[in-house]
Amino acid sequence: MRVLLQRVTKGSVQVDGDVVGEVNIGFVALVGVTHSDSEIVAEKLATKTANLRVFADAEGKMNRSLLDVGGGVLVVSQFTLYADARKGRRPSYVQAAQPEVAEPLVRYYADSLSRAGIEQVEHGVFGAMMQVEIHNDGPVTIMLDSDNL
Repeated sequence: MRVLLQRVTKGSVQVDGDVVGEVNIGFVALVGVTHSDSEIVAEKLATKTANLRVFADAEGKMNRSLLDVGGGVLVVSQFTLYADARKGRRPSYVQAAQPEVAEPLVRYYADSLSRAGIEQVEHGVFGAMMQVEIHNDGPVTIMLDSDNL
């Protein structure tokens, strides 16, 4: 599983012109699932997301977590995180899990964020064509990869 975290001052996702999820201070979490992923992996990455210290403290140092600042997370599935563009001009997505595997694990990651104490967890719509608005703060972008746990 790969989770690309973007620290945001605002993030939202629209489907067919309607806002379906929105957060202010927090993360937009773009989540990709591969074949070997499990609920255990999703939970570990959710715990890491909730506790990652990338928000400023009183001295301006990145020393506070999402839990510390009371931020939210907008979870958006993104199979393209498993794109392989090494050959040719068209990426391969064979490492991305099929929707029937990926969707429940993306949902489990989001539910695990709530269990970890994140009060606001919003969602995109799995498999939909989404318009994602990201106001990256910093910019701060962190890649979490289950291969590196």
